[in-house]
Amino acid sequence: MADAKRPARNKLPANSVREFRSLLDEALSARDSEGRKWADARWGCYAFFDYDGEPIYVGQTNERLRTRVRRHLTNQRTDAVAMRILDVFEVAEIEFWPLWEFEDVTKKRDPSGFKLAQERLDAVEYTAYLNAIEVSRFRAILNEKIPPVSSTVRLPASRRFQLISREARDERGHPDVRIARRAETIARLAAVAYERGEVSPGLRRVLVIQAVRLAYISAARLAHVEGRPEPVPSAIDVTGLVGSVLAERTDPYGRTDEDDMEDEEGED
Repeated sequence: MADAKRPARNKLPANSVREFRSLLDEALSARDSEGRKWADARWGCYAFFDYDGEPIYVGQTNERLRTRVRRHLTNQRTDAVAMRILDVFEVAEIEFWPLWEFEDVTKKRDPSGFKLAQERLDAVEYTAYLNAIEVSRFRAILNEKIPPVSSTVRLPASRRFQLISREARDERGHPDVRIARRAETIARLAAVAYERGEVSPGLRRVLVIQAVRLAYISAARLAHVEGRPEPVPSAIDVTGLVGSVLAERTDPYGRTDEDDMEDEEGED
């Protein structure tokens, strides 16, 4: 009997995963008014948002936005995914801030220019991070490492993309699904802390913030089924639980996750 034909690898994931990746591909291929693909910028920052439009993560890269974002959102290795900090299924939108002026700057070609570009990148990331904190209902997001404290700047032009279809949003965005998923994420993150023992304070801070997010969505669901108004997010004092989220206590001016800052030439 003849062997069955092997399916194409891109046909193996579940339909919802394939749909998500298709919308991600569209976002990574979108062009600006000058014909440049937003995600082709070598230097830039990005942010992820959940089903409520709540910012959940801000990052930066100098290896190319598309390369870094793909690694996050297709479960290729990044610290945020590997450490169970970021649940890809919670990401519903993405925003890009490309820094086109540094497109040809690399550490090998121009060390002094690289330093200036990195300072600008840090400033853009910190500004985007502060903006995310400002609009977050919890005044906190899921960055394991807070970006280095920098001067705030005017952000470059950006664009935000939807990564979830209406049908997927109706299904995966249901509160009970999100509660179960968030509880699982917390359990996995707690297991990482337990199994590794020596983890960063930032990982433990994210564990608390994820627990706050779980507590709030669970309380909102309870209020809904009982016919009561949703609780106010300020009922949970995140700063009282984790301290300031505006700077790392031990290294406020340091570098963020080294995995976010590849010095090598990025992939196309």
